[in-house]
Amino acid sequence: MTLTAWELFLYASAVGVLFLTPGPVWVAIIARAMAGGFHSAWPLALGVVVGDAIWPLVAVLGVSWLVQEISGFMLILRWVAVAFFIFMGISLIRNADKEIGSNSRLTAPGMWAGFVAGVIVIMTNPKAVIFYMGILPGFFDLTKITTPDIIAICAASMIVPLVGNIFFALFVDKMRRFIKTPGAIRRMNIIAGSLLVCVGLIIPFT
Repeated sequence: MTLTAWELFLYASAVGVLFLTPGPVWVAIIARAMAGGFHSAWPLALGVVVGDAIWPLVAVLGVSWLVQEISGFMLILRWVAVAFFIFMGISLIRNADKEIGSNSRLTAPGMWAGFVAGVIVIMTNPKAVIFYMGILPGFFDLTKITTPDIIAICAASMIVPLVGNIFFALFVDKMRRFIKTPGAIRRMNIIAGSLLVCVGLIIPFT
């Protein structure tokens, strides 16, 4: 391994700054945490990890041509994501009067739906690969890194956002617990559904 602990620390700090920049992932976590609490939000954080592993790996290997070759597929996937989030949001808004536990449209998808949502929201965000393509060469000499170096870079890219997203989901869940009345539940469902719709509307422009 050629990378030093200091180099990895500086890179992890940069990834932390990226996490602190609000975007579709934040909006999706807020929406699911408000709708179903931490139990509904943490699978989304795990889904995001998939993209947080793939995009830096693509950047490290220098295969930017891959993104261009599959641009058509990425476009299709992006519009699938748009439909996915808008459908989830509208379904939640239409069932806004129901309590979270009785809303089958929300609880039926379960953890798998949250995981898939996380994968979609990160994989349809080209800003991620643009960030990694731009930042990695500034931290590391990509012509000299070894396999252990690549593993360490990908690990930092996964762990920092995962920890941040988990704590963020916990925070939103704690705020949600203060809201118990039927009127508040309705407002919370409407807000959560609207945020999911916003994710769908934001994706085409990211």
